[in-house]
Amino acid sequence: MSSAGNIYNVSSDLSLQGFDLYPEKAIVAFVFAALNYIIILFCNSFLLFTVITNKGLHEPMYILLLNLPINDLIGSTCLFPHIMRELLFDTKTIPFSICITQAFFIHVYAVSTVFILTAMAYDRYVAICQPMRYTTIMSKLHLTKIISLVWLSNLTLMAILFILLLRLPRCRSYLTHPYCDNPSLLQLVCADTTINNLYGLLITALCQVLTVGLILYTYIRILIACFHNKSSDTRSKALQTCGTHLVVFILFECLGLFTIISYRIKDISPHLRKFIAVGAMILPPTMNPVIYGLRTKEIRVKGIKFFQRKVFTS
Repeated sequence: MSSAGNIYNVSSDLSLQGFDLYPEKAIVAFVFAALNYIIILFCNSFLLFTVITNKGLHEPMYILLLNLPINDLIGSTCLFPHIMRELLFDTKTIPFSICITQAFFIHVYAVSTVFILTAMAYDRYVAICQPMRYTTIMSKLHLTKIISLVWLSNLTLMAILFILLLRLPRCRSYLTHPYCDNPSLLQLVCADTTINNLYGLLITALCQVLTVGLILYTYIRILIACFHNKSSDTRSKALQTCGTHLVVFILFECLGLFTIISYRIKDISPHLRKFIAVGAMILPPTMNPVIYGLRTKEIRVKGIKFFQRKVFTS
């Protein structure tokens, strides 16, 4: 049927826009996606096991960092198998229930990323600006509260978002997006989405104001503390650690912002929209373990020792 007839198509399977690649290019893209997914799985798992198996890394900074590879594995796993399947078989379909599940975890991944990076910035602020009180403030109990707040608040916000979505009747089945997310699913609805839009804008604005505000505050205080510190080594190490966190946060924010803007621009190239949308999900999980693993000396050294012990003594 035509696109107009699509309004009455409420099949349990949704139609996807697909990647529209020639078979040769699709195979190349599949190989690239598979290799990228393997790298993400290996690097994030390696970072995870390095921190877990080394008691010397059981400090607040690294325990908070532990949440990042867990979150990256969630985000990449809910996307890569789907992308690889589409590149290989070009089915251009996805069951509605799987689409909802994928969208839920993609949003959980996105919000968790900024929450975790904010918690890590707070940890660095306490360590650099209040070093004498660090062990008292970042106690096991306080650390547990921070991690619980990161995940529980995120899961609650996303659960409400998708409960609001699922209450609405669906009368379309064509997704103009390479994967499922809340904005693309809302386009399938044939009812008033004002409440959904307002709630979506509210949690986006709230999360952005809180996370960006806290990170700006902590880094301004860290910079002031670094410039007042007479030890060049301490200053250099602090700036390097915080610079790493800031780069990851800015990268993710920019990619997320481009994705949101791409929905608002009707004349944007479909290929560019797909590239931005997929890039926002691929780059952070690929770069995070490299940035935190290679640039953090403690993790790098202990990770290499762990790898040598497991590989060369087996």
